[in-house]
Amino acid sequence: MVMLIAAALTFTLTQGSPREADYWTVERLRQPEGAVLEVGGMAVIGDRVALSTRRGEVWWLDGAFDRAATDVTFTLAAEGLQEPLGLLWHGDWLYAACRGELVRMRDTDGDSRLETFETVSDAWPISGNYHEYNFGPALAPDGSLWITTNKPFGDEPFGRAKWRGFGMQIQLDGTTTPLVAGLRSPAGIGTAPWGDLFYTDNQGEWCGASKLALLAPGTFQGHPHGLFSTTDARWPFAPLAAKDIPNRVLMPDVAAKVPTFRLPTVWFPYDKMGRSPSGFAWDQSGGAFGPFAGQLFVGDQYDASVMRVELEQIDGVWQGACFPFRMGLPSGVIRVVFGPDGTLLAGMSDRGWGSRGAATDGVARLRWTGAVPFEVLSMRASLSGYRIELTEPADPATLADLASYTCESYTYLLHEDYGSPEVDRRPVSVAHAAVHAGGRVVELTLDGLREGYVHELRLPGVRSADGRGLLHPRAYHTRIRSPH
Repeated sequence: MVMLIAAALTFTLTQGSPREADYWTVERLRQPEGAVLEVGGMAVIGDRVALSTRRGEVWWLDGAFDRAATDVTFTLAAEGLQEPLGLLWHGDWLYAACRGELVRMRDTDGDSRLETFETVSDAWPISGNYHEYNFGPALAPDGSLWITTNKPFGDEPFGRAKWRGFGMQIQLDGTTTPLVAGLRSPAGIGTAPWGDLFYTDNQGEWCGASKLALLAPGTFQGHPHGLFSTTDARWPFAPLAAKDIPNRVLMPDVAAKVPTFRLPTVWFPYDKMGRSPSGFAWDQSGGAFGPFAGQLFVGDQYDASVMRVELEQIDGVWQGACFPFRMGLPSGVIRVVFGPDGTLLAGMSDRGWGSRGAATDGVARLRWTGAVPFEVLSMRASLSGYRIELTEPADPATLADLASYTCESYTYLLHEDYGSPEVDRRPVSVAHAAVHAGGRVVELTLDGLREGYVHELRLPGVRSADGRGLLHPRAYHTRIRSPH
């Protein structure tokens, strides 16, 4: 089958068992001799890429999109920063969230060396704990910048510090306002094409599973560590107290006790969808990266992988589904960015955390081969179940066969233990499957749907017209609201 999409020749593989590498290639870019590129931040500036590393360096990367992986060049632009774990290019300045400050830098004489540095904000103290990372910034539609602050893990030798585990809004004049509480290890932050800000968080105590969540001002995201800060006058909402946060409560029931609590937009079930989600980027390539244009691609540090997310909004609430996408990257993925040609770059590091990848650091390049996988394109909530759209037509008989599917729902506990098992698990029976659009769409009617729960759908029996199974026959939808 041959079809034309986004001016790129695409095709379907029919021989052998499909592999992820048949559809998206992964290349590790050659890096400077002796350099350790523990990438913490990435920003695309035209056809050039700025990289920051955990060791405090900033590099220019040239040729990432139009040269062979062995022919790219790196130029050292700055050094001496303290763990810059995010970069943003805005108004001819390069902004970086460092441990103790949000700093901006620029090259004023055109020699590619960043020699002008200005502190935008240092409005948060640090306790001296090794894990007090800051991530970002992300640019909000109103022109403000946002960062997320990691809570400490272990000793705090300089005393307990405020504003750890918060989403912080920073105006360009330095005015800093904490607006979201209860974050744990919020390793990724980004602005959606429509303007909302989201972040990723890592499973641990008070965070039952890793997640993608909306940074909604005034909300509590689940972790009580930093709540003592909310008595400070800089917190513009009613104070919250750690003693008022319930322990060992099902996540969908927490809001009844803490009205400002918000469930995440998407849960990433542990080990089924990585362990440590990090940076993310929306595919705005118009199809140059494949059939998932408009969807979100999320790195995972432990899994050395990239995951895929589709979002939907019901009654003003964002929710969505996550899917496996591409395993086998050289090292743990910290940041991802799209280039102007639809290439996805992954900045990597395994320092401080284990990773499935064999390399310790570097930059990888993911490119679409033009082949279209037989895959779940979309999983969206319907009134009585889910509407599943595929990337190509399926064999209608297998799509209509109820035995092709299994489904169950579960949630997590809000508790002080590290992570949560999948709890309150129940089977969800598939009562009917209506095939539409020539086998591209199936409407599943399900019995036992529950709002606030993950619905894990497996599709082992679905086959393409030529008998192939799905490349990834599973999807995980976080159902916060049902259509009505």
